[in-house]
Amino acid sequence: MNHGTLLAAIDLGSNSFRLEIGRYDHGQIQRVEYLKETVRQGNGLDEDRNLTPDAMERGWACLARFAERLSGFKKSQVRAVATQTLREAKNREAFIQRGCEILGFPIEVIAGTEEARLIYQGVSHMLPHSDERRLVIDIGGRSTELVLGMGTQASQTASFRVGSVTWSMTYFPQGEFTEQSFYRAEIAAQAVLEEALSSYPRTQWDTAYGASGTVGAVADILALSGWPEGQVTREGLNWLVKCLLRAGQASNVRMEGLKEDRRAVIGGGVSVLRALMELLEIDTLQVAQGALRHGVLFEMVERDDHNTDARDVSVQRLAQKFSVDAAQAQRVSKAALTLFERIGPKDTANTDKLERKLAWAASLHEVGMAISHSDYHKHGAYILDNADLLGFGMQELHRLSVLILGQRGKLKKLEAEFDEPEFVKLLLALRIAIILCHARKEPDHGGLSLRCNDLRQLFVLTADTAWINRYPQSAHLLRQECVAWERTPWSLHFLNH
Repeated sequence: MNHGTLLAAIDLGSNSFRLEIGRYDHGQIQRVEYLKETVRQGNGLDEDRNLTPDAMERGWACLARFAERLSGFKKSQVRAVATQTLREAKNREAFIQRGCEILGFPIEVIAGTEEARLIYQGVSHMLPHSDERRLVIDIGGRSTELVLGMGTQASQTASFRVGSVTWSMTYFPQGEFTEQSFYRAEIAAQAVLEEALSSYPRTQWDTAYGASGTVGAVADILALSGWPEGQVTREGLNWLVKCLLRAGQASNVRMEGLKEDRRAVIGGGVSVLRALMELLEIDTLQVAQGALRHGVLFEMVERDDHNTDARDVSVQRLAQKFSVDAAQAQRVSKAALTLFERIGPKDTANTDKLERKLAWAASLHEVGMAISHSDYHKHGAYILDNADLLGFGMQELHRLSVLILGQRGKLKKLEAEFDEPEFVKLLLALRIAIILCHARKEPDHGGLSLRCNDLRQLFVLTADTAWINRYPQSAHLLRQECVAWERTPWSLHFLNH
């Protein structure tokens, strides 16, 4: 990555949407601009977990303003991620489709564990280098993330469905603060978070850090009221609760540092924070400068260096976990990439990204065999659709699962995917590679050639007579493959020359 390159990260949170623009400078990212808007999508889910029209309009209006600021940015310079509210929303695709059109860039919905990992990346990169064992917590609008790590490496990640917006709506619906409402809110939060005790015990970390949202808001209030700056203590938090109880109502709270956009969710946020600090025996929580959006920026830099992409590590770990035949995966990957090179786009940057997706699919194409050899492509697709693979967005992981589903069998099940030429070429390369490697030996490409006519949606695979005579079983399978493509908008011809 060139020094001086501008990068932008967008965090579509449950309470606020944030845009962070930074300039890459010798391994660091210097802030250029930061925009934040209180959108409150988290309280815009109806009883059926659909975003209301008003909630969607608020989000789209914010994205339109962000889009104006990002005018002139390339796709490679921007990454937008969405969290718990859009993870939950049943109609999220409707919001995302329109949101992408307005913003001009893709929007990824990320899993809770991936959100936690990125939060840790943001926090750790903005702390001094240290061997301390860190606990990082982030209380958002509808979820709370917990991470253990050392240096810049997260070792344990988790996400829980408890947050400032949800708890404020449930336990302080009219903004009334009573001892009973705080008690009920804290007990309910501890009930959700209790399973964290086994993975995040006090013996596993040296220093606890709080990122973003609730922690930052509470720390600001405490600091302006005379408490130590840059930290939240249990004593200070108890004092704050007493102040809220004296006010009796959110609208009556008059405290320096309480921003208007936090007023409606302060009760829920404080109750979750107090429950968490008590549960995990956190006496003092240091306020972290980094957050999810910073983690996204640093991840963009690391992805530019292929040696540090978290997705590669996740694919390797999943393959090992399900005892995938590594030698066969490597054979299929090599063959698929060789085939794709002949028919893929000539845009170098885009081709590189597509080749990485193809390599991941090849590495995991037999992951479903751990469940059953019969229909293993379906089992593999299910595993990918339901796995928490760090580094991947949920849509990106789904696209990978579709490739694995389509590796064999009839193609009618992928009917909706054939409008995307790039996906079709990835799919064809993977399917033919698997055929060529069916004997679980290194395939012979010597007598084969492959070309594509995009206008006619036609693939032509040719083999010389000697190759066909040497590999009659492979030739038979390739003829059957031609039949499979007959019921799609694309055609595959296998010719002898």
